[in-house]
Amino acid sequence: MTTPLDATAYLHQIDAAVRSIRQISDQIPEIGVVLGSGLGYLAEEVEQANTILYEQIEGFPLTSVQGHAGKLVLGELGGRKVAFFCGRVHLYEGFAPHEVVFPIRVLRKLGAHTLLLTNASGGINRDFEAGDLMMLTDHINYTCQNPLVGPNLQDFGPRFPDMTHIYSPNLQQVARRVALEHGISLREGVYLATLGPSYETPAEIRFFRTIGADAVGMSTVLEAIAARHAQMQVAAVSCVANLAAGDHHAELTHEEVTEAVNASREPFAALLKGLIAATPTPDPLPPALSPVFGTPL
Repeated sequence: MTTPLDATAYLHQIDAAVRSIRQISDQIPEIGVVLGSGLGYLAEEVEQANTILYEQIEGFPLTSVQGHAGKLVLGELGGRKVAFFCGRVHLYEGFAPHEVVFPIRVLRKLGAHTLLLTNASGGINRDFEAGDLMMLTDHINYTCQNPLVGPNLQDFGPRFPDMTHIYSPNLQQVARRVALEHGISLREGVYLATLGPSYETPAEIRFFRTIGADAVGMSTVLEAIAARHAQMQVAAVSCVANLAAGDHHAELTHEEVTEAVNASREPFAALLKGLIAATPTPDPLPPALSPVFGTPL
């Protein structure tokens, strides 16, 4: 039986993490960016950067996956105040859903109104090729887990949040414009999240294709749900690192994923930097959260 989440203790942990960060940096980010496998290089161009190791943040979940550096970089990029999470934790590492999305809720308490998610994925759509960038227009949560299960954190959002536009149509338009301006080929599609850590079987890929998935991975979806619940605007871009089982003629490996992401680093960086610079401030802004128990100011 799953142990119910102690909401009061959890909110204390979020506030403790915020205090840990504030002891090192007083920067208030507008936009948070979660960098997936092999994407940590995107934080190297942050100006006036304050780098904080996850180990320095009280209660912060620590990643064990190769290619996830495990650090928070606060600063400016493209004239915007940003927070880059270099690495994330996953369900398959043994973390509970509320732990997976802990950084997103800390980000929201730091003041951010926008979340940009990145990941590496396997291509299901047969029109895709390894190295393609795909903007998420929707997702399928095949993890069978949800970070909103348990007591509702009312100060973050409602009990039953609408997910019709979980990936902001406005940010999608911005991403399309940025891709066009930079000559970047940007695919669009539905991302399906699995529990992992095993890669999918050919039969599973055929099933996922049938139900409308264009790419598959092991992250992102829970983070998007938590951010949308917290009234943030969300966008996500996936690097199609390989073709999924059944369309791939060699054994799938994590090293292959990292290599494919590295090969796409220039267009990925250009797209993300352009998206950061052009991201609109939401109107109206979501209500600010105080540093104590998430009470709206």
